[in-house]
Amino acid sequence: MTGKIHSIETAGMVDGPGIRYVVFFAGCPLRCLYCHNPDTWDMGAGKSMSVDELMADIAKYRSYMQASGGGVTFTGGDPLAQPEFLLELLRACRERGIHTAVDTAGFVRDPQKSKVSEILAYADLLLLDIKSASADKFVEIAGVPQDSTLNLLKLSHQMQVPVWIRHVIVPGLTDGREELTALGELLQGYSNIERVDLLPFSKLGEYKWQAVSKEYTLTDVQPPTVEEMARARGIVNAKKH
Repeated sequence: MTGKIHSIETAGMVDGPGIRYVVFFAGCPLRCLYCHNPDTWDMGAGKSMSVDELMADIAKYRSYMQASGGGVTFTGGDPLAQPEFLLELLRACRERGIHTAVDTAGFVRDPQKSKVSEILAYADLLLLDIKSASADKFVEIAGVPQDSTLNLLKLSHQMQVPVWIRHVIVPGLTDGREELTALGELLQGYSNIERVDLLPFSKLGEYKWQAVSKEYTLTDVQPPTVEEMARARGIVNAKKH
């Protein structure tokens, strides 16, 4: 089986525990206002690779992944845009005893929903990016409905798949007290959530929007300060526990 791969990072440090071999899938149905990888949106821009090709390359880095408690992270784009390919890679890693993480925003198109439970069954960790606790704000940010993301979170809880939540703090967009309080309340009751990472909005990927001829609407927004991030964590954590 082959899939479309945008790029590979062989020593990732922020995409799950330990040192990670990070596979960036091509293709994403979301159009997030603050996306720092808009060059991964187009499935056609990816390089075709087979499961065997990827696993052969992953094997070269297995020793340092195991020594650090790391593994392989599938991200993108969004790996759920290629569910069959993702599933085969997860199976291959499981057979070889390699820890896996799936980094996704959780949006799944209807014809692909049957694969989700299988994917979760083979994933060791789910890195779930929740754009907003508000259904309306979620659509404003990502351009797709919130339901699929929340359904994936609920399914991961039913299957007791470990989850790390990710949420980007964008001043003026996702940093309001009401917004953050709702996020903390949303995450209550999910015993499989191991950690909640609030990530500061970054302008590092802004130049890529010009490269793909897309309008970037957050040019005037500045990254949150250390104090603003601490405030956001305090609000979310107060409601989460």
